[in-house]
Amino acid sequence: MKDESANLGGPAARATSAPGLPVAVDRATFQSELDELRVREKAHTREGDAIAAARRRLPMVEVDASLTLTGPRGPLTLLDAFEGRRQLIAYYFMWWAGHPAAEQCEGCTWVTTQVTELSYLHSRDITYAVFCQGPYDASVRYRDFMGWDVPWYSAQDSLDALLVERQIGLFHLVCYLRDGDRVFETYWTKRRGAEAMDYSYALMDLTVYGRQESWEDSPAGWPQQCSITRTDAGPPD
Repeated sequence: MKDESANLGGPAARATSAPGLPVAVDRATFQSELDELRVREKAHTREGDAIAAARRRLPMVEVDASLTLTGPRGPLTLLDAFEGRRQLIAYYFMWWAGHPAAEQCEGCTWVTTQVTELSYLHSRDITYAVFCQGPYDASVRYRDFMGWDVPWYSAQDSLDALLVERQIGLFHLVCYLRDGDRVFETYWTKRRGAEAMDYSYALMDLTVYGRQESWEDSPAGWPQQCSITRTDAGPPD
């Protein structure tokens, strides 16, 4: 994929519409205000730790380990998708049947692109896989077109059971635990919860202009013409 710096908000845009700037101060004043913010950042980190601790104490619900998926060698079970590891994280990729690659879900494409190196997950006995909500043959061509090499399966035939009481067709991130031949669901999230997969937003949040999206609380004059996947100029080149 090409760099989108020519789109609005990139270097080309700065030549014609300069964004606002923070107030320039001396080093001591800058450090003093940053130190105040750091207190809040540390509190935020500790609250995140506390939430993660509560997440680890959630109960679990059993899921039929024999539910059918489709992979590169044909049918397999949910249990097979663990690849022998104890835990499984599955991203449920949205799919627009009959639509070309350019019209598939931008949000799912965005988060899936972020997950590339799996060895760190594997070192914690965690398998990561994409469970596409569309047919395998069509969707795996999209995976290959995007250059992804993460495990990819179609969950189309088992969605009613896998996403019970949830909105089929919406993206979900689901965590599973294996106990022998039994499978349990331990956590799930959707929408902004999938930001856990992304490092780009985390880095953007450290910059002065943030994510440059209209919902953010930013000073007047800050660029805010982007959405999660595109700018006002259209999809990235």
